[in-house]
Amino acid sequence: MDINFNRFAAEGATSTLSIESWTIAHAESWAVFSTEGDIGSLLGGVFGGTITFQGELVKGDLKISQVSLVEQQKLLEQEREKDDTDFLDRIDTGTRVYDLVFEQCEDAALTQQLIEDLDLRDLEESGFRVLSTGETRRVMLARALAEKPDFLVLDNPFAGLDIAHRQSLADYLEKLSESVQMLVVFAREEDLPNWVDHVAMFERGKLVELIDKAGWDNHPIIQQIASQSEQQSEEMMALIRRYQHNTLFENPIFELKNGKVEYTEKTIFTDVNWRIDKGEHWQVKGPNGCGKSTILGMIFGDHPQCYSNDIHIFGKKRGSGETVWEIKKHIGMVSSALHLQYRVNCTALDVILSGFYDSIGLYSQPSIQEQTIAREWLDILHMSQYVKTPFRKLEYGQQRLLLIARAIVKQPTLLILDEPYQGLDYLGRRLMKNTLELIARENLSQLLYVSHYQDDELESIRNSLTFVYDECRQCYRTQLEKG
Repeated sequence: MDINFNRFAAEGATSTLSIESWTIAHAESWAVFSTEGDIGSLLGGVFGGTITFQGELVKGDLKISQVSLVEQQKLLEQEREKDDTDFLDRIDTGTRVYDLVFEQCEDAALTQQLIEDLDLRDLEESGFRVLSTGETRRVMLARALAEKPDFLVLDNPFAGLDIAHRQSLADYLEKLSESVQMLVVFAREEDLPNWVDHVAMFERGKLVELIDKAGWDNHPIIQQIASQSEQQSEEMMALIRRYQHNTLFENPIFELKNGKVEYTEKTIFTDVNWRIDKGEHWQVKGPNGCGKSTILGMIFGDHPQCYSNDIHIFGKKRGSGETVWEIKKHIGMVSSALHLQYRVNCTALDVILSGFYDSIGLYSQPSIQEQTIAREWLDILHMSQYVKTPFRKLEYGQQRLLLIARAIVKQPTLLILDEPYQGLDYLGRRLMKNTLELIARENLSQLLYVSHYQDDELESIRNSLTFVYDECRQCYRTQLEKG
């Protein structure tokens, strides 16, 4: 049946949804694009019954499932709450992938089919908490499809996937669109599926235009947003330059010799030799699950195997008596793992301030200058109205912007950016990409950068460490390329 919105209004924690009139006809596939705001979460909440609304929404008895970063975060938090490591003689890695899919349908044949279709066969015995971001995304889609929905809401379904899995998922969704009606929310031009019939365009939560696919291909909105993001990036860079300072270390800034990470059941990578000298920016590349986030966690000091490897950082050998805080004060970090760990409910202002102290939450009295800088960041991010809003009340994309500001605010020697744009709307992504390009160009921090999208590559990053699979050793090794 058709889905109809009429004089519809809904309100999330920090944003609103306004639709005067919109009909999603039976069997039509739609895409949703928003210049600003987390429209996907709002629509998901409306369809899922967790957000109340005014006006009319007619959807009959359609069975609706959704896939989103918000739902993914919820499941990860539930899995962490069930962590029984303290009561076991091993590390509790979480619920098995097979069980997470099976519990949605209790159909063994369907579970096996979804595991096969979404390339989860090698992961079906793995615990959810040890999966990479891209692997987790595929599990979330399998769980949604296990519910046998009539209508599927996909909020940026390609986020976190490597190139190969983005292509295979695009092919899979195209075939799926023949039997399941879908609504795809996207924040990147290249993520708009070819099989979509129409695009609904939102601006700050309001439906402003309904166009067909051909109309989108020639729409001027992209150029308008690009201009706006460049201006905002210059404002951000002016703030960074105003408080610029230098932290000097001798070469190497970081060095890993014959690096190896292994667990009881498998080795992730081995024989990794990587040296980072002053002024070098690096991009870390490789497929989902190869160890990109792991090696960055070893630099940051959050991965337990950083102490079983031969690591030198900032002139000190890891494990030679230095504290983790001595290392972290020279590093800024953005990652999905950090986003998950930031579960304290401090205010938006305190999140940025915590970057000066490398803490999850704020437990020290910030200086007047630190408070001034943090407020200026909120101004530039257009989030001053949320200065006292609890972090967990904000949209996922707003949370990610705050965590990026938290990482940059102290202008660290190393700025680790592991899929930093995840969850950002189009404007937020363009803004941050422009800013990071300028930071790298002016060497205000040294960037260690991970993104699976070619469009995200920064011109000023000319060095790369790439993970490649070694069939003989049944694990990954690395290739270095210096520009």
